[in-house]
Amino acid sequence: MLQAGFPYPLGAIVRDNGVNFAVHAGYATRVELCLYDAHGYEEIGRYDLPASTHGVWHGLLPHATAGLVYGYRVHGPWAPRDGHRHNPKKLLLDPYARALVGQYRDHPDFEGMDIGNPGQPDPIDNGSLAVKAQVIDEDYDWGTDRPPATPWAETVIYEAHVRGLTRRHPTIPPELRGSYAALAHPVMIGHLKRLGITAIELLPVHAHADEPRLQQMNLSNYWGYNTLSFFAPEPRYWSGQEGSTPLSEFRDAVKALHAAGIEVILDVVFNHNAELDAEGPTLSLRGLDNASYYWLGHDGGYENWTGCGNTLNLTQPRVIQLVMDSLRYWVSECRVDGFRFDLAPVLGRTPRYSAIAPLLTAIAQDPLLACVKLIAEPWDIGPGGYQIGQFPAGWAEWNDQYRDIMRRFWLHDGVSRGQFAQRFAASSELFHQRDRQPWASVNFITAHDGFTLADLVSYNRKHNLANGEHNRDGHNHNNSWNCGVEGATDDADIQLVRLRAKKALLATLLLSQGTPMLLAGDELGHSQGGNNNAYCQDNDVSWLDWDSGRAPLADYIGALIALRQSCPALVASQWWPADTTGDHDTVEWRNPSGEPLKPHDWEDSAGRALMIQLSAFFLILINASANQVPFRLPPGCWRVKLASTEDRDSALYQDECRVAARSITILTEDVCEPGLFANPFLKEETS
Repeated sequence: MLQAGFPYPLGAIVRDNGVNFAVHAGYATRVELCLYDAHGYEEIGRYDLPASTHGVWHGLLPHATAGLVYGYRVHGPWAPRDGHRHNPKKLLLDPYARALVGQYRDHPDFEGMDIGNPGQPDPIDNGSLAVKAQVIDEDYDWGTDRPPATPWAETVIYEAHVRGLTRRHPTIPPELRGSYAALAHPVMIGHLKRLGITAIELLPVHAHADEPRLQQMNLSNYWGYNTLSFFAPEPRYWSGQEGSTPLSEFRDAVKALHAAGIEVILDVVFNHNAELDAEGPTLSLRGLDNASYYWLGHDGGYENWTGCGNTLNLTQPRVIQLVMDSLRYWVSECRVDGFRFDLAPVLGRTPRYSAIAPLLTAIAQDPLLACVKLIAEPWDIGPGGYQIGQFPAGWAEWNDQYRDIMRRFWLHDGVSRGQFAQRFAASSELFHQRDRQPWASVNFITAHDGFTLADLVSYNRKHNLANGEHNRDGHNHNNSWNCGVEGATDDADIQLVRLRAKKALLATLLLSQGTPMLLAGDELGHSQGGNNNAYCQDNDVSWLDWDSGRAPLADYIGALIALRQSCPALVASQWWPADTTGDHDTVEWRNPSGEPLKPHDWEDSAGRALMIQLSAFFLILINASANQVPFRLPPGCWRVKLASTEDRDSALYQDECRVAARSITILTEDVCEPGLFANPFLKEETS
């Protein structure tokens, strides 16, 4: 028999006298705890949770220990139009599960409703098939681990997928590739350090399920934006090394990255979960308390503001508690340094978006979460879903307007100097408000969702047929340019144009004010064959190719990041002055003749060249035109520090620098003879 136990904390917690089970099921009339064998196949015991406190059902199983495998069966009303979908024939996963046993496989037995008798609960028991939770009690020795606590203004983010980053790395032992352990391997950390990365942002590591539709096509949800458990690390990213667990291996990775001064940011999905729409599987929340966990319409149907079938109702106290407990768990028990929130307007829906919505307010007042980085993807597909610049102080946001303007500037036309400068200067019209600072703009050219950098300059159109949706999925408005040929080519002239474009885009990104984010693999020239929505490609399409042993842009990126970190104007949490006239220690904007930009210069969309002087001694010469442009330099002794060209089309002659087509040249003021030309990428000095 179970004792009454305790209603808090939620989940299965090992105590001195047994294991306490507590689960929220607000409208339930009865909750059964079901125990299974170690593999989760056979039920070995069933107990009623004896007590209910404010909607939390709880009980203590005396003498129980870690290792128990369990699930819940919840009795209560079946009234879908009123929001209730209780069905005790369906074994439910504990939302607070710290470890999972089994993997969700598409099967009719996960239907909540009886297909043959619509309106009634499905009578088929799915206990043997359901994913179960396992009780864990894992201590961990963090030793001298300390969070790097990199200031936002000095942060450079590298977005990566745990499996795809190392699955094809020839130097990492085969048994570790694609795992948390590989993430912590010295060769991987060495690569990140070589680039100058300060934070790695991991695509979802919460345990997730593959949608039935994908399973039927023999595909999987590679990106992982289909969460099954908000606490358990994805077991498919575990190496299986003896003596380790998914949790311990993840912690080892965090510890190793911290030792190298690299922060760990998790991409998290609190806007929907793997139960999808009304025809999706009943796995957990739907059977526990459907009416509380989801935004529902007047007829009990699911509001689909995420495009994934359901939307979590984050105004409900227990749903807020679930998210807050998850965030605090990953910070306190796994020591992660921040979170990037997928479809983040859902966090503030009431149902309209509000920056002072209950969950956002709860996060703001939490002392533990106040110490970590918070990044919003500031859009969803619901009403008023585009909320860029509207998140609270202390948050950063993905800036898609930066991405689009910079792609158009370098790969197309029609972008004025003013539009370019607006994005280059951290999009102040969006973020310079309510005590927000320049780092709030997370600038990016590429991300997991869309073309890689190599594909951005190699394809005019998406090529997503492998996804099984007849090329209908993915973005159609990519602002890409194939430079003359669609896809791979041996044409040396086109290859040169593509290389210049990539280098110019990277230089723009890493020398802009704001927080730069790089996509893993862009330094390797990684291509997805024109697939701009490779969410279901857990294969060579998405896995980074390290076999050549080359990282053609790695040294260039490393040099750019080193320049960035040495420029006071780029690593200070201060907005650049709005006044564009006169002398400034921070920033000056000039035309190629060396004169301050006038109103007509700012507005001219045909003006494809400009000069930016930062902190007095950095000079950035930008030429997005198809021809070489001469720049008249301001007084001083200037040295070419870095250029995005590797030929001799850019040259410095005393007070003039000729900048090659579609390229950037960076100069610094130095103590040297006038006219000295020193470009480490040209391997030559001339006077």
